[in-house]
Order: sequence, then structure tokens, then C-alpha cells
Amino acid sequence: MPASLNDVKHRITSTKKTRQITNAMEMVSQAKLNQIQKHTASYAEYASQVKSVVMHLAQSHILDGLKSSGHSADNDQSKTKRTAYLVITSDRGMVGSYNANVIRDSNEFISKHSGGSNDYTIIAVGGNGSDFYKKRGENVSYEYRGVSDVPTFNEVRQIVKMITSMYDKGEFDELYVCYEHFVNRLISRFRAEKMLPIDSEAIQGEASQEIKTKELSAEYDVEPSEKEVLSVVLPQYSESLVYGAILDAKTSEHASSATAMKSASDNADDLISSLELQYNRARQAAITTEITEITGGQEALKSDNN
Repeated sequence: MPASLNDVKHRITSTKKTRQITNAMEMVSQAKLNQIQKHTASYAEYASQVKSVVMHLAQSHILDGLKSSGHSADNDQSKTKRTAYLVITSDRGMVGSYNANVIRDSNEFISKHSGGSNDYTIIAVGGNGSDFYKKRGENVSYEYRGVSDVPTFNEVRQIVKMITSMYDKGEFDELYVCYEHFVNRLISRFRAEKMLPIDSEAIQGEASQEIKTKELSAEYDVEPSEKEVLSVVLPQYSESLVYGAILDAKTSEHASSATAMKSASDNADDLISSLELQYNRARQAAITTEITEITGGQEALKSDNN
């Protein structure tokens, strides 16, 4: 058999093996996606309750004290505000354009909202984002790698604890969370949400609309004290925001991975079909050549006998 046919046959075999791998990876990503969607649905109820409590506190003007007792930079108008951007990416590859989209959109958002590199710092959740910003020489003040496929609340507590500690120390004055929001298995959209400082006016405006809709009362008696209630509720609210963003980002990551692996499998199918057609044509040509040579030899023998 000609060497060219052996080469084509080898490519067909190797491509089929690659297709088996991408098919398996697609099924794994689909399983992870289904798992995290179930987990997100159960978490949504908790997040809704925490948000409801904060909205009612805002409507009761209990959060108004945050303006006067908030971050020192909020009261110092002469100081230039420093912003932190929490960028959520994946730790691995083979997730299609997921990481590239997050980083590109985050960079565009940062360039619009920051005057220069000294005005902001990066908090990276995920190895791809951390490596990207470090290679560019950006100030990565904190990084967290190894987020689970279905993140637990304890993982996020560690991240939130570090972020709030940095905020309290004055390392930055406001924080935005940048991530890919899951829409469906084929679509995700970039989001940048402000987490710190807590915007009491925005929450109060949202609460007003919610209370008008549901006709709820905004009057509350607070025990033991407003300060103690806020010391418990606000950290939970911050944790729920970050945890929700990480869950959302992980859902988009798994969906992007499943889509990328399906696309790779489809491309492998197309390549195999093309190679098999090429192989069959080459084999047919080789057989035709052999028949022609045999026929020619027979004719030559007949001529010699005559």
C-alpha cells in the first residue's frame, strides 16, 4: 500500500481517538453544568432572603448610617479613590473563548473607569486571569486559584474575608466584580457589579419599588441594636454577592467548555469524513493503477508470444 495511504489512514485513526476524548470531555462538562445549575437554584432562595432583609433595612433608613460611618476615603474628598476589580476567570483551558471574553471585557471596563494603573488594583479569582495580569505587570493584590467545579460557600468566605480586610485597611476604596453572566448554554454576557461600598441609596430605591409592588411595611423595631444587626447582615450580603457571581461565572465556564468540546467533536467528524473520502479516492486510484499495470503486462506478453 502506498505511503500516502498509510499516512491518511493514520490521521483518520488519530482523529477518531481525539474525537473520543472531546466527546468524553463534553459529557463531563455537561454533567458539571447540570450539577451547578441545581446547586444555583437551591442557593437562589437563600440569596433572595438575604437581599430581602437588606432591602427592608434600607427602606427603614437603617443603612443611612453607612454614609457617615463608612470607609475613610468616602469622607476624604481630597483623596483620589482607588478601585479594585475582582476578575473571575477559570483555572484551566479548553473552555472556548470564555477566558478571553472575560479578560477583554474587564480591560475595557477598567480603561473606562480608571485614569491610570495607579488608580486600581486587580483581585484575581482563577489562574488564567491572574497569569494574564501578572505578565502585563499589573498590580495583582490578591489571587485565589483552585475554585471547585461547584464552589462551596466556605471557599467564598475566605475570599470575602480577605477582600473586606483589604478594604478596611484602605488598600482600595471601591470594588467591582467582573465576570461572565450565564444566560443559556450558548450565550453568556459580561457583567461588572459594584460590591463595595454598599450603595444604600441604590438598595433603598430598589426596596421602595419592591415594597410598593408587594405592599409591605417599612417600619421595624430593631433588637439588640442597629449596629449589631448590620454587623451580621452586611457580611452575609457581601458573601452572597460574591458567591452568586462565582456560581454564575462557573456556570458560564462549564457551558462554554461543553460548547467548545461539542464544536471540537463536530470538527473531528468533518475531518474524518474528509479524510475517509480522500483515503477511498486514493485507494481507488491505486487499485486502478494496479489493474492498468496488470492489463498492460498481459498485453505485452501476448505481443511477445505472437
